[in-house]
Amino acid sequence: MLDQLLVAGIFAALLICLIFTNWPAVWIFVCAMLVAYFGGLVETAEVLDKASNTGVITLVLLLLVSIGLEKLSWLTRLSHKLIVPSYAGSLLRLGGATALFSAFVNNTAVVATLAHTVRSNRHHPVSKLLLPLSYAAILGGTMTLIGTSTNLIVSSFLEDATGQGLAFFDFLYVGVSVTVAGLIVILLFSRLLPQGSSEKIDINEYVIEAEVSEVSQLIGKTILENKLRDLEDLFLVEIVRGNYLISPVAPQERIRAGDKLIFSGDINRVQALESFDGLRLFAVEEGLLQENMIEVIVMPNATIEGQTVKESAFRSVFDAAVVGMRRGGKRLSGKLGNITIQAGDSMMLAVGPDFNERKNLDKNFVVINESVGEIKTTPTQNYIVTGALLLVVTLATLEIVPLIKGVAGLLALMLMLGVVGGGELRRRFPFELWLIIASALTLSQALTNAGLVELIADGLHSNLSVLGPYAALAGIYFGTLILTEMMTNNAAAALAFPVAFGLAESYGVSFMPFVMAVAYGASASFLTPYGYTTNLMVQNLGGYQFGDYTRAGLPVSLVYSALVILLIPRIFPFQ
Repeated sequence: MLDQLLVAGIFAALLICLIFTNWPAVWIFVCAMLVAYFGGLVETAEVLDKASNTGVITLVLLLLVSIGLEKLSWLTRLSHKLIVPSYAGSLLRLGGATALFSAFVNNTAVVATLAHTVRSNRHHPVSKLLLPLSYAAILGGTMTLIGTSTNLIVSSFLEDATGQGLAFFDFLYVGVSVTVAGLIVILLFSRLLPQGSSEKIDINEYVIEAEVSEVSQLIGKTILENKLRDLEDLFLVEIVRGNYLISPVAPQERIRAGDKLIFSGDINRVQALESFDGLRLFAVEEGLLQENMIEVIVMPNATIEGQTVKESAFRSVFDAAVVGMRRGGKRLSGKLGNITIQAGDSMMLAVGPDFNERKNLDKNFVVINESVGEIKTTPTQNYIVTGALLLVVTLATLEIVPLIKGVAGLLALMLMLGVVGGGELRRRFPFELWLIIASALTLSQALTNAGLVELIADGLHSNLSVLGPYAALAGIYFGTLILTEMMTNNAAAALAFPVAFGLAESYGVSFMPFVMAVAYGASASFLTPYGYTTNLMVQNLGGYQFGDYTRAGLPVSLVYSALVILLIPRIFPFQ
């Protein structure tokens, strides 16, 4: 009884922290797991077994392989042919290509690649295409085992429970059905998408240019001596000197006649510059400076999330200066150094020469600029890696070679071909996701050891016995859907799986319908920007408000849910 109360308390605290705090999910899961471990609810051998679970290792290998798959040039080559004068044609072509690639490649990378094409198109407002782009990536990820990390997590839990994970194409029939239906619904209800502008962000919204006149008293003195670093609401980002760009600007840099000083911050505080002798204000010329500006989106669980720009030591960590930020589609003004960074924030950066070489970019940002981190793979590499991927999938589907062996071989091939490097794999190793899944598996074991899974499942069974397993399946699906909208898809899947599996056992029916309900419920994030990374990515790029997701996503969510609940019991019968 005491063990059950302790486990119940751990899970209640876990749920509250995931929903009502901004703490990183990895720390919440790890802390909960440690409480369960030191509370004697799980043994050391069980913790180690969960950390080295075959399903978890397969997931990690697949995520590492996806790093190489992102670099293949097929999507980049195709992207320029997707948007045409017809809106319906553009939406279906863009959505179809996005869904197809998202079934095999990390959907964050797919959206990041195609977002540039969408924003540079001359035919349609970006707000009419970016949210459908995100929804198409979510739908496409439901078609295969590797389409989304959620499917892999569910497969890891299933393998831990039964010794056998999900097959590569177990998701295909339901996934293709909801994807096709979802794209049609998006097109039919496209009028619910906000009307926006396809114009790019003007640099003048972010920075001020001041030119040093020939007779200025600033000439010959350093930045420090001229007190140009002591401004309250403006920050000296860089200096344009002839054909050269000085960035970052050292305190000992001396001012010369004709220098163009580029300031960022609250551009409404221009009067702060009027007290300096010989400074003339101009609109920024988008020449050399434009080439030095890039836009990034802050990723969920980025190392800088929750810190102010100043606290993060942004300039030294990334060799870049923040010159502007957008949140919820609107520009943030005031002293940039004091703004707390949040996931989904859009940042305009003035970058130094070493920005693209920094090893921490991938964990913090999605770069919305095709010239930064540009992928260059040879045609030979493209064909060999693509052929090897198809071979791995075929052999795994026919159960000739286990998926874990095939993926390990594919990763080794990528290393041999130079598609990925050892340093890159170390840098992008999904350590936090591994910790979350290992911790969640351990907590699931604690639930089982304490007898709480059986207790919960029997309680649900007794209350739903009149309605039968079909109603229980719907309940699991909608419960998971609500969780994924309130937290993240991966956390929702990890929390819902033990209950779903226990409920199937209490009914004495096949666990497969309940397992698939968790997988599809955890991917059903269409109503808020927070449940899925791609939704958060497009929020600022398309200028979307919270209500835009609810309004445009509700028809998609309803049709998706109806098809999932209808098709799962037919494809995966209860008996």
